[in-house]
Amino acid sequence: MTRRPSRQARAAQWLLLLAVIAAAWFLASMAGANLARRHIPFGFGYLAGKANFDIPFRLISWSVGDTYFRALVICILNTLLVSALGVVTATLLGFLVGVMRLSINWLVRNLALGFIELIRNTPQLVQIIFWYVAVLRTLPGPRQSIMLPGGMLLNIRGLYLPTPVFGSHAAMLCLIALALLLATPLVWRLRLRGMSVGARSLVLPLLGVALAVVSIDHVELPRLQGFNIAGGVQVIPELVALWAGLSIYAAAFIAEIVRAAILSVHKGQREAALSLGLRQRQVLSKIILPQALRVIIPPLTSQYLNIVKSSSLGAAVAYPELFAMFAGTVMQQTDREIETMVILMAIFLSFSLTTSAAMNWYNRYVALRGG
Repeated sequence: MTRRPSRQARAAQWLLLLAVIAAAWFLASMAGANLARRHIPFGFGYLAGKANFDIPFRLISWSVGDTYFRALVICILNTLLVSALGVVTATLLGFLVGVMRLSINWLVRNLALGFIELIRNTPQLVQIIFWYVAVLRTLPGPRQSIMLPGGMLLNIRGLYLPTPVFGSHAAMLCLIALALLLATPLVWRLRLRGMSVGARSLVLPLLGVALAVVSIDHVELPRLQGFNIAGGVQVIPELVALWAGLSIYAAAFIAEIVRAAILSVHKGQREAALSLGLRQRQVLSKIILPQALRVIIPPLTSQYLNIVKSSSLGAAVAYPELFAMFAGTVMQQTDREIETMVILMAIFLSFSLTTSAAMNWYNRYVALRGG
């Protein structure tokens, strides 16, 4: 039975809340008085001013005469891009290395151990700079581009990927939306048939991706044209270095989380599954991992939050993310230090709270279905 707090405890909580509000009000008033004494204006109207600088990498259109607010949107998208790539890659690599740590093969087990010890005991910033300077900056020029499978090109200017060209963007979006609506009862039907939680969670994304692939009209391959690469999508070296640094560093910690979660499942579960004639792969995917997932998710949330916040290390390799552009270029041009820091803190706080809320929801979802 849940114990209700006493009146004294409630009063203490209200007093603590009032004290926090009073301290925040005092600090804000003191900052406002200091700014007024130095005749420094305070406000966020400067975001409507023109940003006379270029952003080398962006997901939406940009010109030098655009506003600081549009630059903020571009930097948010760049931060979300590298964070999403880092989360996906770190999760896949971390699960792989974590399972390898428990392998009966001596070489595989110790390779995973060496990877974990090397990555966890070196600074993350050093790893990002290593990928940028020692690996990516030593690649050949555009004329000597390295041909990769699938029509990809790799050179010192980055990785060039084939670009899918859709026949109709509106048709593609309608098809994906229709697929998500139609797949909802399908997911419930599969759940009743005993489909695993992980498999059910992949139904909607895979169906949406399949319909998006069907909507592709043709694929534009990157090609050498003069001294440059024409066509395709360019993934700049700064993005690759930051992506690799964030993913590999987090994967080392995720691997230990996965290993500990698998070991937390009683060995009798494995022995019972093997006695029923299941193979090792089936035991791991159908018996061990579903039970270990509830142990993995809470610490995994912390690693996802670290990836999002560590994206600010992109300033070391000149990747145009939030911290590099706004705490650097924008703050130097506008002299709005307090406003800029408030914006950055609010954005990263919203990122963290959204990520935590999503992971907590998924944790409750898995716990409910696994109970």
